Amino acid sequence: MLLVIVVAVVALLAGLAANRFLRPRLIKEDDGTGMAVKDLVGPLLTMTVLLLSFVLVTANGSYGKAEVASRGEARALDQLVETAEYAPQVQRARIQADAVCYARAVREQEWPAMSDGHGSPAPSVWSTDFRLTFRTLEGKPVFGMPVAADNKRSDEREERLTQASASIPSTIFWFLLATLFITVTALGFCLPRKNNLGQLTTLTVITALLTTMLVIIRDVDRPFGGIIDVEPTAITEVERQATRDFLAHSPATGLPCDDRGTRLA
Repeated sequence: MLLVIVVAVVALLAGLAANRFLRPRLIKEDDGTGMAVKDLVGPLLTMTVLLLSFVLVTANGSYGKAEVASRGEARALDQLVETAEYAPQVQRARIQADAVCYARAVREQEWPAMSDGHGSPAPSVWSTDFRLTFRTLEGKPVFGMPVAADNKRSDEREERLTQASASIPSTIFWFLLATLFITVTALGFCLPRKNNLGQLTTLTVITALLTTMLVIIRDVDRPFGGIIDVEPTAITEVERQATRDFLAHSPATGLPCDDRGTRLA
């Protein structure tokens, strides 16, 4: 980073020195001629748009990964419930009950926590219970299937939690905000003071577009807490199916958790 700053400062000083000493020798023009401020605003606007576009692509990629991870976790949990069908009755009931409670804990406790970029310890209670149940299946033919499904669920949950954190550092966001401010201010400075209705309208539209792009970047960068957020639709559907399967096989047995996925005392 220091190298970049040094090179930029040296380039600026070299440019000013060339303007001061070299330009009069090479260009036979009046010292008052040259680029106007408005000539410099065009490249500034282009740079701002390119920066915002690049960061938007990055944020959108994070949003897409969060959505894919959420669906992948739900599919892995559904597979875990299905493979439990091959386990003995006691283990089958426990795995399916834990799956329901896990889905509830994700939907009701971890999903709201992810809006602030954090996870929740609630689902881990049931993932730990999964592994305790798997130990009782060691040595049996069915052992490998639920373990593989649970490993997939664990990987997808980790990816989901990773994408819940902002992919764009706050420093970059504030830099983009400062760039937006400077660009709009510079454009406004270059407008004519009279008969400028068309220019004012155009400036307002440009400001609105740049602002909207920055707002979208900020929103998409928080895939679980913004206006355009990832909903827990997939995990909710798996919860419904797992509840149905559990009640079909163990109608007389109650779930070990409440509606929020918290273990009952």
